[in-house]
Parts: sequence; structure tokens; C-alpha cells
Amino acid sequence: MSYTLRGRLETRLAAALLPFVFACMFAAVLGEWWPIQLAAVMIAVGLVLDAAIYHRLLPYQPGWAAMPLGLVELGATMALVFRLDVEAPLGPALGFFAASWLLAQVLGHAGFPLLRLSYGDDGGELGRGGRALSLAAPVAALALLGVAWIAQPPTVRISGTVEGPLVLDHAQTLVGEPGAVVRGGIVITADDVTVRDVKVFGGEIGIEVLESEDVVLDGVRIAGTTMDGINARQSSLLIRDCRIELPEVAGPQGIDISFASSLPPSTVQRCEVTGGSEGIVSHMAMVMISENRVTGARMRGIAVTEMSMGEIDRNVVEDSVGVGIYCGDYSHCEIDENSVSGTRRDASGNPARAGFGIVSHYGATATLDNNQLDRGAAAFTGGKLERG
Repeated sequence: MSYTLRGRLETRLAAALLPFVFACMFAAVLGEWWPIQLAAVMIAVGLVLDAAIYHRLLPYQPGWAAMPLGLVELGATMALVFRLDVEAPLGPALGFFAASWLLAQVLGHAGFPLLRLSYGDDGGELGRGGRALSLAAPVAALALLGVAWIAQPPTVRISGTVEGPLVLDHAQTLVGEPGAVVRGGIVITADDVTVRDVKVFGGEIGIEVLESEDVVLDGVRIAGTTMDGINARQSSLLIRDCRIELPEVAGPQGIDISFASSLPPSTVQRCEVTGGSEGIVSHMAMVMISENRVTGARMRGIAVTEMSMGEIDRNVVEDSVGVGIYCGDYSHCEIDENSVSGTRRDASGNPARAGFGIVSHYGATATLDNNQLDRGAAAFTGGKLERG
């Protein structure tokens, strides 16, 4: 079919109308924005390709081109989704795109020609309905952006020294100006909370997260606590680019994520943890621990235990006492491409704490692939080591 530019755009918008309405309804049911964001990205990618590439390179578009062009649009859409951090689950995102693409093919080849007999002769133009849709689309987009802007959690900026504990009990974004310090800790008890570029000093726990989801801790710095740096209970969160300094004594933990096995996985990424008893630990939780550096832990560098499920990849664990990376108590662990060095035995005489780089213990299954270990790996008390 030979499309005019107007025909391409009107056909694109008309075919996207029903998926967009469905995305709005789905977002309302879920109470999340990602379905609308996904639909908006998909439509925007299609319109840009129509105007900038397809109209120039395909004055005549054969029917067989639908599949390869659909794959191009899928790749561009997913790349933009990842680039914009749209939190769309991969399976539903691919399903939504496939259903929308299939609907567009049915409408383009059968629906629109039946509704408007001159559709093919007019190059895909939809007459008055198409013009109305073209005018309404920007208005609807602006209205949606306005609603999204209003609905966003407020941003609070802090500077100087703030005396804590600071309690965040509603959705918000807390941003620290250069030099901002919270003394005495932060407690998060609400969903959709982001803490960015804040230094926390002192207190028993640096940042405590309680029964909360969609929490992001980005670029936080924690020091001077008597116990844990970050402690999350019954919560799902993303922790990235953090730095936690603990005293080199037994007891404190750098990051503890626990009792969240029924919640979405939590992620710890690109953090530096020094000192303490355990650097990063999970109990009864699903966790992804990647690209972190853990140094000088007095008990275990990274521990995934008590029926947790964990992906532990591309971490550097140095100078731990007893165990570098531990998978225990019926947990299942994927341990890939980690570097563990300098682990040394402790004084207990326990063979499971004899300085091994990786230990699988008490019914746990650890799957290993391409790790660099200077003291090897071992399994005890029904633990299993498997090769990936």
C-alpha cells in the first residue's frame, strides 16, 4: 500500500487508540504508571519512525514488510523503555506490544478498509475522523502529562545538618544538596519513596525501611552507625551507588534485606561496604546483588540465607573473615563472575569457616559460573555446589 504521510500518522494514531485506553484502565487497576508509560513510548516510537524513516524510504509498503518493521519498532521501544527506566515487567511489556501490533495489522488490512472504502486510494487517510484524531491526540497527551506531573510524589530538598531520626511516612523524593547530612538515621514507612544523595551519620540504623515497596536509595552515604547501615524488613527496594562504612567489629551489617519472599525482588547494585559483621545479607527474600565491593567483613562478605533466592554477580569481595560468599539454609543462589580474595579462617575451628571463597550450607543450592576464588568453594551439611 502507498501511504501518504498524513495517512501513516492517522492510521498509527487510530490503531493505537484502543491499546492506549486499555493501558489507562490497566494502570488504574494496578495503581502504577508503567502501562501508560509503555503505551506512550510505543506510540511515540511509531510516529517518529513513520515521519522520519518509513515515509522517506517506503513510499510503497508491501504487506510482507509488516513483520520486519514490527521487530524494528519492538527493539526501539524496548531500548527506550530501558533507557527511561520505565518499570514495566518484561513479559507483560512484550505481550502488550504483540497484542497492539496484531490489532494494528487487523485494522490496517481489514478494519479501516471496511469502515472507509476509499482508505486504500486515500493513502491511509481517515477523512474527518482522522483529522479530529490528529487534533485530539496532542491535547490528550498534554492532559495526560499534566495529570502525571500532578500525581508525582513531591520532591523535598535538604541542606546543611538535619537532626533525625527523619521519618518518611508518605510518598516523596528526598534529595540532599551538597554537604547535606541527616544525623540519627532515616526511617521509611511508605511506598514510592526515593532518597537520593543524602549522607546519614550516627544512630543505630542508618536507613530503616519497614513494610514498604518501590523504595529507591540512590547515592546515599552512611557512616557512624552502631548497627546496620541499611535495614529493610518486609520491603522491596532498589539500592544503588551507595557507600557504607561500619566499624570493623562483629555485629553491624552493611545491608540487610529480610522477610520479603512474597514481594518483588530487591536489588543492590554498585555499592561499597566496608567493615561490620556481614557486608550484604538477605533472609527469606528475593535479591539481586551485583557489581558491589565488600571489604573487611568479620563474618561473611555476602550472605543469601534462610530460604532466599539470590542472583549474585560481578561483585568484588575482599578480606572477609570465615566466608566470602555464603548461600545457606535452603536458599537457591546463582553466583556468577564474582571475585573473592583474601578470605581467611576465623578462630572457631569450624571447617565451614575456614576461609573458603564460596560456601553452600544446610540444604542450599549454589550454582557457580566463572568466579575467581583464591580459596575455592565448598559445601557442608547438605549444601550443594553446581556448575552453571
